[in-house]
Amino acid sequence: MSIERFHTNQRMSQIVIHGDTVYLAGQVAKDASADIKTQTQQVLDKVDALLAEAGSDKSKILSAQIWVANIGHFAQMNEVWDTWVAEGNAPTRACIEARLATPDLLVEVGITAAK
Repeated sequence: MSIERFHTNQRMSQIVIHGDTVYLAGQVAKDASADIKTQTQQVLDKVDALLAEAGSDKSKILSAQIWVANIGHFAQMNEVWDTWVAEGNAPTRACIEARLATPDLLVEVGITAAK
């Protein structure tokens, strides 16, 4: 079975497709100065775009890993997440507090989806 990689550099690929499974690298907001809700929406917009490029969409998400810089933002992040995930299509999910790549980043999301 072949492996396809997209938006690849020496360190990582943004999308990897193996068979009928799509793996997305952890996605962060474009505007790190924004609040948690805005950053979450920006991340989910990037996820939508990458899944579309890979021939998938959010209704086919199998698993999501979410990292928040401050677990106190959990409820606000979930407000955005809950409006984004269509009813009946909730993936498996884990959410933990973690130090992200830069102090301004508040949320990062990694996705595995079916094609």
